[in-house]
Amino acid sequence: MAKDLHPTTDPTKMGLGRSIAVLTSGGDAQGMNAAVRATVRVGLYTGAKVYFVHEGYQGLVDGGDNIRLATWESVSMMLQLGGTVIGSARCKDFRSREGRTKAACNLVKLGITNLCVIGGDGSLTGANDFRTEWSGLLSDLVQDGKITDTEAKTSSHLNIVGMVGSIDNDFCGTDMTIGTDSALHRIIEVVDAITTTAQSHQRTFILEVMGRHCGYLALVTALSCGADWVFIPEMPPDDDWENHLCRRLADQRARGSRLNVIIVAEGAICRDGKPITSDQIKKLVTDRLSFDTRITVLGHVQRGGTPSAFDRILGSRMGVEAVMALLEATPDTPACVVSLSGNQAVRLPLMECVQVTKDVTNAMAEGRFEDAIKLRGRSFENNWNIYKLLAHINPPDVKSNINMAIVNIGAPCAGMNAAVRSAVRIGLIEGHNMLAVHDGFDGLAHGKIEPITWTSVTGWTGKGGSMLGTKRTLPGKVLEEISLNIAKFNIHALVIIGGFEAYVGGLELVQAREKYEELCIPMVVIPATVSNNVPGSDFSIGADTALNTITATCDRIKQSAAGTKRRVFIVETMGGYCGYLATMAGLAAGADAAYIYEEKFSIKDLEVNVEHLLNKMKTTVKRGLILRNENSNANYTTDFIFNLYSEEGKGVFDCRKNVLGHMQQGGTPTPFDRNFGTKMGAKSVLWLSEKLKECYRHGRIFANTPDSACVLGMRKRALTFQPLSELKEDTDLEHRIPKTQWWLKIRPIMKILAKYDIKLDTSEHADMEHVIKSPLGK
Repeated sequence: MAKDLHPTTDPTKMGLGRSIAVLTSGGDAQGMNAAVRATVRVGLYTGAKVYFVHEGYQGLVDGGDNIRLATWESVSMMLQLGGTVIGSARCKDFRSREGRTKAACNLVKLGITNLCVIGGDGSLTGANDFRTEWSGLLSDLVQDGKITDTEAKTSSHLNIVGMVGSIDNDFCGTDMTIGTDSALHRIIEVVDAITTTAQSHQRTFILEVMGRHCGYLALVTALSCGADWVFIPEMPPDDDWENHLCRRLADQRARGSRLNVIIVAEGAICRDGKPITSDQIKKLVTDRLSFDTRITVLGHVQRGGTPSAFDRILGSRMGVEAVMALLEATPDTPACVVSLSGNQAVRLPLMECVQVTKDVTNAMAEGRFEDAIKLRGRSFENNWNIYKLLAHINPPDVKSNINMAIVNIGAPCAGMNAAVRSAVRIGLIEGHNMLAVHDGFDGLAHGKIEPITWTSVTGWTGKGGSMLGTKRTLPGKVLEEISLNIAKFNIHALVIIGGFEAYVGGLELVQAREKYEELCIPMVVIPATVSNNVPGSDFSIGADTALNTITATCDRIKQSAAGTKRRVFIVETMGGYCGYLATMAGLAAGADAAYIYEEKFSIKDLEVNVEHLLNKMKTTVKRGLILRNENSNANYTTDFIFNLYSEEGKGVFDCRKNVLGHMQQGGTPTPFDRNFGTKMGAKSVLWLSEKLKECYRHGRIFANTPDSACVLGMRKRALTFQPLSELKEDTDLEHRIPKTQWWLKIRPIMKILAKYDIKLDTSEHADMEHVIKSPLGK
C-alpha cells in the first residue's frame, strides 16, 4: 500500500460499483458512532454504496432488515451520542460455520465485498477468520444452490478493515482505541466528585475501574488524579505489598493529606496470579490503619455518556482511513486495522496486532510482567515509569545543591498545574531544591520567588488555571532585574510553562546570554496554551480541555437549532491566529464550515457556504453550525458573517451568534491534559538534571549552547527536545503561529463530512506498517 499507489485516482470515483458494509460488534464504546458516520459519508463521497449492519454479527447472520442502505442524512446527529446507534450483540451463531455461511450468503446477495468492523480483538479476529474461509463458504453456497456461479465470481474476494472500539485500550498496535478517552472522562468526573467528599471526612477511597486484562484505564486514572496506589494486571505488586501500601497511606496522612485514593483495575492480581479485590484492600486498610474506607465500583458508567472530542475526532479520522484502506485493498493485502500512533493514522496487519495482544496475555500468565508492560507499547510503558517515579520513591536525604525554578507564562490554561506538580515532585526526588516563581517573568524580575514543597502541590493535577499565577509580560525590558534575581536566588535551571509568550520569552533569555552570564543556565519550555500555537509541538497542554468545552457547547447549540429548525449558529472560538480549536471543534461537533486565518477565504467562499446551507435546509437536516476563529480575518468579522448569513438566508433560515470567550480557558483539566502535563513536567526535569551534569564546569553551571535551551514537544510519535533558536525559522512571529501545522491536513475531512464537493488528497494515505515489538529482557 505505497503512498504513490493512486496519485491520479479521483477519490470521488474510487468507490463506484463497490459496496461497503459497516458493523459494530462486542462491547460498545463512545465514539463508535463517529466512526460509523465517517465510514458512511466517506463511502458515499467515493461513489460506493454503504450498508448498515444492525446488531453486529447477529445482523450479518440474520440478514433481511438488519442489513440496510445508509444515506447521508441517516447518520446526522450521531456524533454526540454514546454507545452505537446501529446496535451491537455478542453472537454465538457467527462462531459456527453454518452461521458464517448464512452471513456470506447475505453479503453476496447484496453485492457487498467490503466489510468494516468496529470492535475489540475478538470481533476483529472473527472478521479475519470470515475472510480466510470466504472462498470455501462461497463454494458451499454454490453447491447448495443458494448462490449462482456468476454471483460467486462477482464476490470472489472479501476485503476486511478493522477499527478498534474498546474502552479498555487493550489492543496492541494502537496508542488509543475508540472509547478510551471518553471512559477516562467518566472516571475522572467520579474521582473529582469523590475527592471532595473524601477530604471532608478524611477518608480512604478505593475506586474499581474496568480492565479485566488491561490496566490502562486504572494507570492513567492514577496518574491523572495523583492516586496513592494503583493495582493493574500487567504488573502485580511485590510480595510484601500489604505492608508497603499501609506504610505509604500512613506516610501521606502524616504529611498532612486528608484523603487517600487507591485505584484498582477489575483484573488486578497478585504475583501468584490470585485476584486482588477491592474488599480485600478495604479490609486490610481498615484492620491495620483504622482509616474510614469506602469502595466505589464504577461499572458500566464508564461505557456511557457522550464521547469526548478526542474520541469523535479519532473515530472520524479512522473512518476515513478505513474506507480508503478498503478501496485500495487487493486480494493480496492482509486484513488491516487502522489505528493511531502519536497523531498519525497508520494501517497495521490485523493478525500481527492480535498476536501481540495475545503475547501480553501469555506474558502475564507466565509471570513475565516486565515483558507484558513492554509489549503493551511505548505509551503504556512511559505511563508506568512516571507513575512509579511519582508514587513510590521518597525524596532522598542527600541533596544535590541544585536550585530549579518553575514559572508560568501567558494566559492560564487547564493542565498547567499538573505540569508544575510533577516537575516539583520529580525535582525533589532528584534531590533538587524547587522554587516557585509567581506571576510570570514579572515575578522573576521582582523576586516573587519562594521554595515549593512536596505537600504544597498536593491535589494540583485536577485544578484548572494557574496556581502559581501567570502574566503575559515578556522578559525583554526586565532582563537586568531577572539576571540579578537568578544570581540572588542562585537559580541553576528554569522550567517555563506557557504558551507563545513562553516560547518568545525563552528566546529572549537565550539571546540575552551574551550580555548576562547569569542566563547561561539550562532552560526548558513546556507548551501550555489553549491555542496550540507553540512551535516545536503538535499538542499543547490545555488545548484538549478547551476543545472539549467548545464541543460540549456546540452540542447544546445544535440541540437548540434542531428543536427550532431552519436555524444557523455562528460560533466564535479563541486561538489567536491559530485555527486549531476552530478546525478540531468543527470536526468534533460536525460543523458546516470553520473559518481560520491559515486558510484564506474570500466573499466567494462565503457565498458557497451560504448556498450550501440553503441546500441543506431542503433536506431533513434543517440546522447549521459555523465556527470562526477570532482572528481569521480582520474584515470578515463574526458580526459581518452573521449579518451576511442573516441577509442571504432570509425566508429560509435565521441566524444566531455565540462568542465563547474565556470559558475556553477555564474548567477542570481533561484526563488527556492531566496526563500530558504530568508526563511533560516529569520529562523536562529529568532532562534538566542530565543537562546540569553536562554543563557543570570548574565548580559552576555554565550553559550557552543552543541545545541547553529547548522546547519539549510532542512530534508525531514521540516527546522530543528541540533548541529554541532552531525553531525560530519555522515560526511566524508576527502572527504567533508555527509555519507548518500538522492538523491542516485533516481539514478536508471536516469538509467532506459536511458534504462539500472537494478533492481529498489520497497520495498522503498511510502505508501498511508492521507492529514494532519492544526489545524484551533488556
